[in-house]
Amino acid sequence: MMFPSDSPSPATTIYLGEAGDGTLPLVHAVTHGAAHESAALLAGHPGVPMLREEWRSFFGRPGLRGHRLATPDGAASPARADSRDIAGRDWAARFERARAEQTGDRLQVRAVDPVAGLELLTEVEALPGGALRARHTVTNTGETPYLVDGLEVCVPAPVGADEILDFSGRHERERVPQRRPITDGQWVREGRQGYPGHDAWTMTVVGPQGFGFRSGDLLAVHVATSGNQTSVVERNGAQRATVSAGELLMPGEVVLQNRESYTTPWVFIIAAEGLDGVAAALHEWQRTLPAHPEESKVTLNVWEAVYFDHQLDRLLELAELAREVGAERYVLDDGWFGSRRDDTSGLGDWTVSVDAWPDGLGPLVDRVRALGLEFGLWFEPEMINPDSDLYRAHPDWVLQTGDRTPLQHRNQLVLDLTNPQAWQHVRDQVDAVLSSYDIGFVKWDFNRDELDAGSNAHEGAPAFHAQAEAYRRLLADLRERHPRVTWESCAGGGGRIDLDVIEQVQRFWTSDMTDALARQQIQRWTGQLMAPEYLGAHVSATRSHQTERTLSVGFRAVTALFGSMGIEWDLTQATEQERAELASWIALHKEHRRLLHSGRVVRVEADDPALLVHGVVATDGAEALIAVVQLDESTHNRGTAIRVPGLMLDAAFRLDWVGGDREPEPVLPEGATASGAALDAHGVWVPRTRPEVARLLHVRRVS
Repeated sequence: MMFPSDSPSPATTIYLGEAGDGTLPLVHAVTHGAAHESAALLAGHPGVPMLREEWRSFFGRPGLRGHRLATPDGAASPARADSRDIAGRDWAARFERARAEQTGDRLQVRAVDPVAGLELLTEVEALPGGALRARHTVTNTGETPYLVDGLEVCVPAPVGADEILDFSGRHERERVPQRRPITDGQWVREGRQGYPGHDAWTMTVVGPQGFGFRSGDLLAVHVATSGNQTSVVERNGAQRATVSAGELLMPGEVVLQNRESYTTPWVFIIAAEGLDGVAAALHEWQRTLPAHPEESKVTLNVWEAVYFDHQLDRLLELAELAREVGAERYVLDDGWFGSRRDDTSGLGDWTVSVDAWPDGLGPLVDRVRALGLEFGLWFEPEMINPDSDLYRAHPDWVLQTGDRTPLQHRNQLVLDLTNPQAWQHVRDQVDAVLSSYDIGFVKWDFNRDELDAGSNAHEGAPAFHAQAEAYRRLLADLRERHPRVTWESCAGGGGRIDLDVIEQVQRFWTSDMTDALARQQIQRWTGQLMAPEYLGAHVSATRSHQTERTLSVGFRAVTALFGSMGIEWDLTQATEQERAELASWIALHKEHRRLLHSGRVVRVEADDPALLVHGVVATDGAEALIAVVQLDESTHNRGTAIRVPGLMLDAAFRLDWVGGDREPEPVLPEGATASGAALDAHGVWVPRTRPEVARLLHVRRVS
């Protein structure tokens, strides 16, 4: 069986074959394009089950890990008086297929193990763009509780895959790529912070050694969860490399009573040619989501302009200047609520501060709206300061293990949203603020790891899984109550960027690092997962607040131009010339916004390591906008040819350098034209230039 079966040349294909013993049939191959035109080509191929089971002579990591604690009838065995407490029963499942059904783009395979008292549902869904997503559901049909320690989806690596790419990082340096060879054994990545985190592995990509943006038969896997997650690449001398992925469950988090079920997060599976092919498949799916932004508005956030110093006159002046330079949205960040004059107090008290705002937020909101700007507000609903009215009233409403209070990070603890009273308190307070003012945007932050995350509502048992579910329900509830609000996911910057939360938000704050030079790599690799219109990218101050590096307006603007463009700059300190230059870049962004946020992302591998080249090509191949970024001093004076892939090969294109950061002027005759084939094969020559210069090449079809 081939899935999806109704697509003549799907980007990703799973071939399903039947095991000779009539048990659960699962994956024979994941491939891309038309590399395999029929399942007949795979005759005799040793298929890889999506659920790895030990009874199949597999001695690696089982796909389902769990057990019972008592005999099926709950009675003590005559042979052992303590049999009620025996651990390890039904630990090795052997599922047999019951039936398989395909409805549209979704395949469901049901299997049972009557001896272990378990049922398994495996779902595989084909997505627009060619990606697949799969998940398992295990149901306890036995009479006694069943502990689920882990449940993961497994897929085979492509033939010839011998290298892994995934990511690491830190706060203000998210998504740093790292590579290693595939060897026998296991390469395990785990996220245990309760959210993906700044060091998130993001996705696991396997392919041939040295694969690049346009080359390599690749398989990429991502776990769509805002909670804990794990990924394992495994190979041994007898069995090919596989990638297994799912939610990381802590001890005792999932205990299934009779007829209760546990469902894994969706595991995204992408098979494509090169990293750009992987990104394109995900971006195309994202652009079909109901929550996808119709248009990413240019956003001014006042955080780096004023921090906690909320003075109405200054904030109003920033709003006036924001309108002048072309901003479309104004966001008031941290410091407007409770006792929040710095980062030591107030979290959990989501009421407008009478000290900072004696007349409420109305004077600011009304003026911002009168200027034609959307008004946005910052929240951090999942957190609480010990110095807050909420904590003083309910110190037990925090995640903690027993009576032990976790270490504070940023002077705060995590609110236990698995406690229904705490959940409703937060929901009601946030709902009241959003109902009181004309608010069109919420920046939802999350500024610390979930440490010692047990729940007092459940006698201190781990609450990571339930907390993640409570967060999803809270966000979904508020979205339903306020359907006009645009939502941004932020977690100390880019700590919560995943394919679960994307189904509810329209924007991500990519990183708290706003230095444009540092942002080059952060945005380049975050775009491996997310389409550019989701990624907040702001023009920051001339002198960076994080690195104290000084960069031109043009370099900062080109860096922000491709994403959800914004401003993180005290415009009252900018000169008139700087504001005029910024306004011209914002106008250029708006002129090309439709192309930037609908086209295919391309990342060009230049032969000069001091250059970073990336851009967007229209889906019809008729237009492109390419950024050529000189990061550092080149080691030679030869210049570099910049190729432009993805254009219509037989069409003629006009090439123009646009924007203002173009010193020295690249060599290109006025009105120069070239064919798409020539631009793909040979490219445009650009000379060496000074470091920290970014230039834009506009390519448009003329015939």
